[in-house]
Amino acid sequence: MEQNHRGLEASVSHPRQVLCMKWGTLYGPEYVNRLYASVRRQVSGPLRFVCLTDDANGIREEVETHPCPEIAIPEPWRNTTWRKMALYLEPSALANLEGDWLFLDLDVVITGRLDPLFEYAPDHPFVVMQNWTQRGKGIGNTSVFRFRMNTHGYLLERLLEDFPGYLERDRNEQTYISREINSLQFWPDAWCVLFKVHCVPAWPLRLWRTPAIPEGARVVAFPGSPNPPDALQGKWPEKRWRKRLYKKIQPASWIETYWTRSEELLAKETGEKAEA
Repeated sequence: MEQNHRGLEASVSHPRQVLCMKWGTLYGPEYVNRLYASVRRQVSGPLRFVCLTDDANGIREEVETHPCPEIAIPEPWRNTTWRKMALYLEPSALANLEGDWLFLDLDVVITGRLDPLFEYAPDHPFVVMQNWTQRGKGIGNTSVFRFRMNTHGYLLERLLEDFPGYLERDRNEQTYISREINSLQFWPDAWCVLFKVHCVPAWPLRLWRTPAIPEGARVVAFPGSPNPPDALQGKWPEKRWRKRLYKKIQPASWIETYWTRSEELLAKETGEKAEA
C-alpha cells in the first residue's frame, strides 16, 4: 500500500500525535475525516494525525496513512477489537512511529478541548478512560487512551503465548490490557464518558428527554450500540425484544452540530491557507 507521508515535517516542532485504526468495511473514510476535523478543532498547535488502515481511499490528505498490521490470532477474533493489540508490535511493523500517542476510536464524538489529555500525567506511559460499564473494577475503555510506543510489547507477547486461555478469562482486549499491564492511570472521570451511560436519561425520562452532554466531557464514546449515526436519528438497535422495550432514545442532534461545526472550521482554515 502506498504510504502518505504528508505532515512528517511537523514532527520537528513536537506536534500532538493522534492515532486511529480502520479496517474492513464497517467504517468508511468519512469516519476518519470527521474525526480528523474534530481533533483539529480541539487541539492547539501542530498536529500529526495517523490512521492505520487497509484502505486509504477517500481519506483526506492531511491524514498520514500507513498499513494496519494484523496479529496472529484466529478468526473470528482477528478483526474484532483484539486487532488493537497490533499497537504493541515492534516499531518496524508500525511505520516506526515513536513517542506518546492519543488513540481514538473512529466512532467517538469530540465535545471539548483535547490538550489536557496530552498534558495529564505526562510521564505515565498508559493513561485511559474508565470503562463505565465496569465501574470500580479498574478496567479501562480503550475507545480513548494515551500510550507510549514500543513500551508495552510484553502485552502482545504474553497474549500470543496463550490466546485461548486469555480469551476464556477476558472477553475483549481492553479487559485483558487492564489486567495485564504493569501500570495504568485513569483520566479525571468527567473528561471521557459513555453515551449510553452518561448522556442517555434514565428510564422513562429517555422517552421524551434528549440525550445531553455531561459538564466537562471532552470525548463521548459509543462502544457497542447505538453508534453516533443511530443516536443522531434517535435509534437504539437491539435484536432482543425485551431490551427493545426500554432501549429507546430521542435524537441527539448535538452530534451533527459538533461534526458540522468542526468540518466548517476546517474548511475555512484550509481555504485561508490556500489563499495565503
